[in-house]
Amino acid sequence: MSNLRITIGPYEFDARFEREKAPKTCAAFEAAMPFVSKVVHVRWSGEAVWIPLGDRDFGVDYENHTSYPAPGQFILYPGGISETEILLAYGGVHFASKMGQLAGNHFITLTSGLELLSELGPATLWKGAHDIRFEAV
Repeated sequence: MSNLRITIGPYEFDARFEREKAPKTCAAFEAAMPFVSKVVHVRWSGEAVWIPLGDRDFGVDYENHTSYPAPGQFILYPGGISETEILLAYGGVHFASKMGQLAGNHFITLTSGLELLSELGPATLWKGAHDIRFEAV
């Protein structure tokens, strides 16, 4: 069941929180909604876009964490050896930073628009940052 609408530039997606697998991360992010930022293309992780969040603290630790999110999965890296960030995979990803491999909490999964990811990724790479908005529906 979808309970989120995510807009990235001209692209719209329905999504769901992974509440059973990442309850603390979902609750912390939901408390920050509507969440508005920018996505840019990743530097080290492969085919993904990310939201750099600096030292923002969502007050969560690792839960349902992975270094290999599948296309359409959002992960939140809670900070530590690298800055806090949110990443959306659109293709093959090995989540990393200049410090090496990282793991982030898989907390949101797209439920529609997966076919748009093959456009979103290259558009972000070649045309630059896109606005992103997460909102409840």
